[in-house]
Amino acid sequence: MQSNRIAVVEKEKCNPVFCGDYLCIKLCPINRQGEECIHKTEDGKVAIEEVLCTGCKICSNRCPFGAIHIINLPSELENPVHQFGKNGFRLYQLPVPKQGSIVGIIGVNGIGKSTAIKILGKVIVPNLGNIDVQHNEQDVISFFKGTELQTYFTKLYSDQISISYKPQHIESIPKVFDGTVLEFLLKISEHYEKIVSIFELDALLERKLSQLSGGELQRVVIAGAMLKEANLRVIDEPTSYLDIKQRLKLASSLKQFINENNSMILVEHDLIVLDYLSDFVHIMYGKPRSFGVVSQIKSTKEGINAFLRGFLKEENVRFRKESIEFTKHAPESKQDNEESLIEWDDFEVNLKGFDLKVNAGKLPKGKVIGVLGENGIGKTTFIRILAGEIKPTKGEVSSQLKVSYKPQYLVHTSDELVSQYLSDAIAKYNLQLIRPLAIDELLNKKISELSGGELQRVYIAKCLSQDADLYLLDEPSAYLDVEQRLTVSKVLRSFMEEKGRTAIVVDHDLLFIDYLSEMLFVFTGEPSKKGLLKGLFSMEDGMNVFLKDLGITFRRDHETKRPRANKIGSQQDKMQKAEGKYYYI
Repeated sequence: MQSNRIAVVEKEKCNPVFCGDYLCIKLCPINRQGEECIHKTEDGKVAIEEVLCTGCKICSNRCPFGAIHIINLPSELENPVHQFGKNGFRLYQLPVPKQGSIVGIIGVNGIGKSTAIKILGKVIVPNLGNIDVQHNEQDVISFFKGTELQTYFTKLYSDQISISYKPQHIESIPKVFDGTVLEFLLKISEHYEKIVSIFELDALLERKLSQLSGGELQRVVIAGAMLKEANLRVIDEPTSYLDIKQRLKLASSLKQFINENNSMILVEHDLIVLDYLSDFVHIMYGKPRSFGVVSQIKSTKEGINAFLRGFLKEENVRFRKESIEFTKHAPESKQDNEESLIEWDDFEVNLKGFDLKVNAGKLPKGKVIGVLGENGIGKTTFIRILAGEIKPTKGEVSSQLKVSYKPQYLVHTSDELVSQYLSDAIAKYNLQLIRPLAIDELLNKKISELSGGELQRVYIAKCLSQDADLYLLDEPSAYLDVEQRLTVSKVLRSFMEEKGRTAIVVDHDLLFIDYLSEMLFVFTGEPSKKGLLKGLFSMEDGMNVFLKDLGITFRRDHETKRPRANKIGSQQDKMQKAEGKYYYI
């Protein structure tokens, strides 16, 4: 197949001072012949003339900072929808909204998901790959001539389609709107009462947006997006900051806003929520920060399974070397016969009006134990007790264990280089941690320069590289995309098996917990008031306890064995509830 070649330069990685004074320019064969294939730019970085590039890849192979990417694309990807500057990221094709349906988008970070939905949401007018021309709306309509998107953009640009857009990053919203939740909703519509009830916002109405927690703010912003009258709702990562119960409630709530006159585009990394919500999906693949391609539209089941396989049959594209596979049944628990790492009697903790009760229990050696429960129910408190950061108010937990702890909230103010911070991990576990977690590309960055997902991977590597008997990881999937979550779970579990150590993992992504855990702790109670730790359970027993409390059942996909939430009230849901089997059917 004929190819067309693109050259991408990640400007933030380009470091001419420390690479050997523009090493790529010195090495380029075309430059050495007297032409300027690679040249300096006004900002001191480099640019590449793609028409002169022969694709030898000497510059990309020798760049010590991984700033240059020379990529041969299939000929059918000749014309990008949008490009970010010279030698910048390119997006090919777009998702297609479907009337009366929810269309989900799956893909790794940096692959163009947010850019795609911003174009559909009229936030960006695409430049159609020509960075030197200011294209107008008619150019965009002509670009998609003969496709469903031609009809869509014709209606969009003639105001026949109205958009409600929920952005990925909600943290800045309180900075531009300093009012209360009620004032925020009233600014959108005076008919807000139903929305308040659906998203359980009654207790928040008089509070300012700046006073809300991340989860509370997320619910308020989503409620605002649903309150606005629109033909298309574009929702970018709605489950961030939400616990499992809130995620599943949100999924049920969002579906009721879809009818024959509107549609929704959804970007989400929690595959269980995406599966539960979506009618169709697009997979986005390519090379992060270089180019992204939107696949053909697929049924939700077919699309998620294709993503897990890493292969698109219709397009004949393999975008991941290995398939991601789940086990059909939870491993059998033999805890009564297993050696204990630590044991404790009943104990209690009281922290500023919150009471946590923990019944007598123990941790077996060599297990990965998942922890499930709502926000504010005591999960982090329990972890911090095992880490020795908090002492019980009644009873005690004493041990001589060496503990390695990755906290929920990550500090990123240090100017220390990642290579310095992880020097021991690099020396000892380069193949087991650094490469699988893709940290090698971060080594020359300062901790303070890292994104949330980059910082998370660095902290996970630091935690696992420590010499310890017990590893405690609090919400390790936060800020990670779906593929990174599954990679982390695979690395963590294999690392524990290899070292024969025990890990406790708190997280809100059920797919993530299912993939890595062998046993479960379950927290119940009343958020911010009281909590009770139940367990230790086998996976099946623990999931049954947890899901019964939520009133939701899960089945296994026949092809990939991944867990899938049943529609509430469906025949499968009713059958499993009647049998008392909420999980592992």
